[in-house]
Amino acid sequence: MKPILAHLTLVLAVTVLLLGTGVPAQAEAVGYAVDKSHSSIVFRVKHLDIGFTYGFFRDFSGSFTVDEENAAASSVELEIQLASVDTNDEKRDQHLKSPDFFGVNQFPTMTFKSTSVKKNGDDKFDVTGDLSLHGVTKSVTVTMKKTGEGDDPWGNHRIGFEGMFKLKRSEYGMDKMLEAASDEIRIIVAVEGTKK
Repeated sequence: MKPILAHLTLVLAVTVLLLGTGVPAQAEAVGYAVDKSHSSIVFRVKHLDIGFTYGFFRDFSGSFTVDEENAAASSVELEIQLASVDTNDEKRDQHLKSPDFFGVNQFPTMTFKSTSVKKNGDDKFDVTGDLSLHGVTKSVTVTMKKTGEGDDPWGNHRIGFEGMFKLKRSEYGMDKMLEAASDEIRIIVAVEGTKK
């Protein structure tokens, strides 16, 4: 009987260890709020097929969820206020807000909502989602690379990602002045989030 008792005691001890602190909990999705002051949404357009002009949006918000063990459980949502466009030229910015381009009175925001997330190598994720702009919604895929993670001096846990994608503005109903400003627009998204 003693060997059986010893065996049962060992099994019980192992079970307690596994249920306790001996085995780390399975990773779960973690939610983050976009920190606008440490994030950027930048675009690039070619002028007269000669040089590149850059601009950015001052006002945007969003959130994302990260599960590095199960990428499919991750998600992203962004909303950009198009009236906040800034190309370092007030006259041009007002033109961009007009019906010739963004038409901000009718279409005030550009939004992105992910529909799937897939792991793509170390620290990279292919994020596919619906991009809505100027009354048109299309599916786009952005490869986002993790740029860092850690705690800040104030006790917040932070994580950062950056990615780039291209779109044709004519496909979103913005087909005016294509000879002056390129159809293809490159957009860079760099976000830093704080854990909720």
